[in-house]
Amino acid sequence: MTQSRQSQVSLSDTPYYHCISRCVRRAYLCGEDKYTEKSFEHRRQWVVERMHYLASLFNIDICAYAIMSNHYHLVLHIDEQHNESLTHEEVCDRWCQLYSKPVLVERWQSEQTTSEAENKAALTIINGWRGRLADISWFMRCLNEFIARKANKEDECSGRFWEGRFKSQALLDEDALLTCMAYVDLNPIRAKMAASVETSEYTSAYERIHGVAQPQEKPSDLYHKKPLFGFIGDEIQNDTQGIPFSLLDYIELVDWSGRIIREDKRGAISSQRPRILSTLGLDNDIWLSLASSFGKDYHGAVGSLEALAAYAGNTGKRWIASKNQLRLH
Repeated sequence: MTQSRQSQVSLSDTPYYHCISRCVRRAYLCGEDKYTEKSFEHRRQWVVERMHYLASLFNIDICAYAIMSNHYHLVLHIDEQHNESLTHEEVCDRWCQLYSKPVLVERWQSEQTTSEAENKAALTIINGWRGRLADISWFMRCLNEFIARKANKEDECSGRFWEGRFKSQALLDEDALLTCMAYVDLNPIRAKMAASVETSEYTSAYERIHGVAQPQEKPSDLYHKKPLFGFIGDEIQNDTQGIPFSLLDYIELVDWSGRIIREDKRGAISSQRPRILSTLGLDNDIWLSLASSFGKDYHGAVGSLEALAAYAGNTGKRWIASKNQLRLH
């Protein structure tokens, strides 16, 4: 039975989620379509610009992404604390960059409501918007609907562009987050679309290295491009949010993994393995296997057995398949 997306999100267990959307038609999202001999490369920038635009409005951060020919990957972080700290006015300003404002909310903002019932109804609407600003389903909906409409207009057709629903994985611990991000950033290299991380365009690793992907679509003067979710390394403090690894260590890990995967030289792995693998006590062969097949081998939620058990309890599931245990050691 298909489960609702909400039943798969448990912020008490993790704020990190891996999302994947695939095209349903033969026509490509991006790339060169061998059937029509048309290029859709420009659509990659559509996706990058739209997701950065949405990140500036939603309380959702982008940790990693890869825009492929007929699908894309996102690793998202939900900032529940910041979402709850927004004022009602800030919620209205953000949401109404995307959708029209109801008359009742306009009247509430201009203090023209005439009863407590009207005030209560307006606040109910605004609190609903607040929940959506920290909801990956609404984030993905605002991304996919926009791209579908734009692609259909360009293709001069109508109908479904994406598969029914995006897929998501809950990343329950730091190992799962690190592995999934590397898997996402290595997608173009595994597909032989790029030879190295430095040349792997339309990925978060490429953006972090080159500082590109400046969106042309701007919400307003109040909202600017939100940078990718930062790495904080060893500088972890109670009031600091970020990916709990060093950016340099992460780039070194992805670059090292990509060169081995691209050249198919697993039997001759360089002795200069990334420091982060030694720090975490990770085995080379197991790591490379995970970096190559993470998306295929794990479903729903990924983490240690303890984290999977807690997630199952918090989402009302009787159990989570033991194969979803991330075995890194």
